[in-house]
Parts: sequence; structure tokens; C-alpha cells
Amino acid sequence: MLQQASGGDTAVEAHDLVKTFGDKRAVDGVSLAVPTGTIFGLLGPNGAGKTTSLRMLLGIIDPDSGTRRLLGRERPLEAAREVGYLPEERGLYPAMPVREAIAFMGALRGLPLAESRRRADVLLAERDLSDWSTKPIRTLSKGMAQTVQLLGTLIHRPRLIVLDEPFSGLDAINQEKLESLIRAEAAGGATVIFSTHVIAHAERLCERIAIIAQGKVAFAGAVDAARDRLRPIVRLRTRAEDGPWRSALPPEARWTGREWRFELPPEGPEPLLRALLAGEAGIETLSIERPGLHDAFVAIAGEAAAEAMGRGGDTQ
Repeated sequence: MLQQASGGDTAVEAHDLVKTFGDKRAVDGVSLAVPTGTIFGLLGPNGAGKTTSLRMLLGIIDPDSGTRRLLGRERPLEAAREVGYLPEERGLYPAMPVREAIAFMGALRGLPLAESRRRADVLLAERDLSDWSTKPIRTLSKGMAQTVQLLGTLIHRPRLIVLDEPFSGLDAINQEKLESLIRAEAAGGATVIFSTHVIAHAERLCERIAIIAQGKVAFAGAVDAARDRLRPIVRLRTRAEDGPWRSALPPEARWTGREWRFELPPEGPEPLLRALLAGEAGIETLSIERPGLHDAFVAIAGEAAAEAMGRGGDTQ
């Protein structure tokens, strides 16, 4: 069933997209909606169907069945000049200078070449990268080359920015820079969709996500809604090792050798606190922690999918 956005219009909608390659169904009924102006993440392990789903949404390939709407168009390619797309497979001409590479990508999106060069200069100057202007692409590090391609993706000021595994291969500093850039584009009104197999990026950046596993959407909605599927975790350390207060702990409470850990009971912390105080447990520390997106991903997609997330990017 199509996941409807909560309020406002949608930049991207898909309903029951299906795509088969040979005898493999890479995408099996994907439905989602991306609200305009949000940062939306597609999470899933290698082979989950993220890249194929993005390519169908953008009109690069057609679905075997299902419908999609991109920036109000039922034919996605009609909106191509309003979209900035950074594919997982990067492609730059090695001998081309940085400024010309960025300008070239603007020209491909319909900008006059002179205007593309002017905008390339501005983009580089805004990031204190003007000294890159005449460097051939082949002289750049992977992170630098990815920055160039990303600037080329943004040069025509797209309404929709789609990034396929944009953090792949970047060091921590360049990952932080990319996160800042994504936030800035969203703050400026653009809608940003990115795919990733690194949950931490989605947790820091996204308002809404879709978890894709084995070609299906296992969850689509707000990040908080995914985390709220799990109860908060209590971590408790006491001076007393035993006493009547122990009966107040849930049966599934686990002793780690230093502290007790268990899900917060449905009735909340007050009955537990009363029992601990009355039983003279001697509370040293007590914290209530909300589950992270990784915990929610495991609960939704399963341990196997979570383990696969740590083994690399997406090819389908």
C-alpha cells in the first residue's frame, strides 16, 4: 500500500513498482512517498533493490509494473532538468579540468555553457576550492573527485537531488562535509533522497526513511516512528546485589556483570523506582535510553539484513 506523506505535497511517489532481471525479482512491489523539502533515506543491504528503485523513480529504467510520479509528472524524464542525480558509478573525464567538468554537467542539464562556467566558479569559491579550477580530474583524490561530481550534480539548482550511496569511499572528514551540504540543500528548499547501507548517516540526516530488504519495503515513514517500535531500554546499577527489589525487575532483565538491562515496563519507571527505594537497592545509576535506528532496523528487517548492511554497498 502507498505510504502517504504526512501533510504537504510529495516530490516523489511510487506504487507497487516491480522489476525483474532474468529470473531474479530485484524490486518486488515497492511503494513510497517522499514529501517535498525533506531528506529521505533508502536503507538496505547489498542487493536489496535500492539502486534499481531509484533508477525506476527517475525514469532511467522502466518498471515491469507499477506507477511512479516525479515532481508532479507521470513521465519522470520530463522532470530531468529539475533533478540532480549522483549515481553510484561515478563518471568524470580524467583529462578535463575541474571547472570545465562541473560546467559540462551543467550544460547537460540545459544551462548555457557560459552560465555553467560562471556557476562553477561560484560553487568552487563558496567552498574555498577555487584553486582546484584548473586541476585535471585525474590528479584528484577519490574524495576530491566525488566533490567535483557532486557540485556538477547541483549546478543547475535542482528541486530534487538523488544521491546513490554518496558516502561510499569517503573518509570521515569528507563524510561530514557531505552531510553539511545535504542539510544546506534541504534548508534551501530542495528535496533530497539518498541511498545508503550505513544506518548512522540516515539517523543523523533523515526525517523519513524506507527500509528495503529483498526487494520489498519493510518500513516507510518517519525515523522516530521506526524507533518507537521498540521500547526504551533501562540501564540500572545498584549497590545491593540482592533484595526484595529484585522482584520489580522484568523477567527478561539481563545482568551484564556491571549493570542490569531491560526494556522499560509498559507502566513506566515510577513503580520500578518505588520498589527500588523501598527495597533499599541503593541506586547508583539509572538511565532510560531510547533505541537507535540500528536497533529498529534489526527489529524490522532482521539480523541477517543488518549483518549484510556492514558488508558493502548496493548493486541492484
